[in-house]
Amino acid sequence: MSFFNFDERLEALDKKALSEVAPIFEYVEGITEYNQQKVLKAFIDNRVSEADLGISTGYGYGDSGRDKLDSIMAACMGAEDALIRHSFASGTHTLTVALFGILRPGDKVLCLTGRPYDTIVGVFGIDGESDGSLRDFGIEYNEIPLLSDGTPDINSIKSELSWGKYKMAYIQRSRGYSLRPSLTIGKIKELCEAVKSVSPDTVIMVDNCYGEFVEKEEPCQVGADIIAGSLIKNPGGGIAPTGGYIAGKKKYIEMCANRMTCAGVGREVGATLGHNRELYMGLFSAPHVVGEALKTAIYSAKLFELLGFEATPKFDEKRADIIESIILGNSERLVAFCQGMQSGAPVDSFVIPEPWDMPGYTDKVIMAAGAFTLGSSIELSADAPLRPPYAAWLQGGLNFHSGKTGVLCAVQSMIDKGVLRI
Repeated sequence: MSFFNFDERLEALDKKALSEVAPIFEYVEGITEYNQQKVLKAFIDNRVSEADLGISTGYGYGDSGRDKLDSIMAACMGAEDALIRHSFASGTHTLTVALFGILRPGDKVLCLTGRPYDTIVGVFGIDGESDGSLRDFGIEYNEIPLLSDGTPDINSIKSELSWGKYKMAYIQRSRGYSLRPSLTIGKIKELCEAVKSVSPDTVIMVDNCYGEFVEKEEPCQVGADIIAGSLIKNPGGGIAPTGGYIAGKKKYIEMCANRMTCAGVGREVGATLGHNRELYMGLFSAPHVVGEALKTAIYSAKLFELLGFEATPKFDEKRADIIESIILGNSERLVAFCQGMQSGAPVDSFVIPEPWDMPGYTDKVIMAAGAFTLGSSIELSADAPLRPPYAAWLQGGLNFHSGKTGVLCAVQSMIDKGVLRI
């Protein structure tokens, strides 16, 4: 029995796609099991108890649950230390705390992965217009453009670092609103080795958003000094209602903690206000949920390939994050896709998304995001700026079966609106 009125031809393509992605799903299950055991072992080793899930108020002194969660996050990320807090407002905020925590006036930052995504541009002050940016504090930004195939230019990176005296090398793991390949752990390792070979004192920072638990290793295990990400993406498991994390070498975590609160106090304060339970549960569920999101992305890639569209990465390519880019070719298909996906969401399914001027972005953006947590990217969502090649960036899916249904709703909307024939 079907609860949705899908076109018979679409249902046939659905079955074909499921058949062809089955071997890839098996590979994903292996990674999921490995990472789930890793997280479980971290919980056991840190002797998590019911008391750790409780509430602290005021200054939050002596919150053992908060401190223990830091240790668990560090273990999961293969790092010396970590901060995981509900008080980080977003992934960009978390990255900003780390950047301001480590960098000082007169320091220089080199981005190894070309122009970063839209919301971090203002943090660096790249366009010279953001009040309170790193640029305002005398921190110089430079970037190495990507090669024509979208990969980092290792030779140019080494050449620039060999004489530039950069305090930080910044790596964006995910593609953002671009079609360049996201960075695998293997590629991040190559970048880290290149940096340290010519500038061993340069701090390597990785924006790890969308990449946690996609592979068996994390960037700190292959040479990154500091990483950061959002809890309403992968590591929150769809349960954390807000927040972010920073992980890496202990000396840098202490610097970030002093920026997170204030110098001389650092991580010793910060009431958890009852959020510990959600953050613990979210982190524990994260490997499984990331696996479900990966399945949704792999299935989507195959289905749209069968429909005649280009999807990147391809369904059988090695993945570095949970994002799937589907190139739809024109604004009409893009809008229909997002509106259809919204119609298959558990929350706000009746809402019709329209393109709008979103703060921090240069083009109008359309978003399909019927999520339990506002803006959550680990729940099934799709968003895109209205600019060529009119690609939809799809991510998330708390469970594969609902994720697949949402994708089918997106295709059916394109059929119903007359912008797709199958």
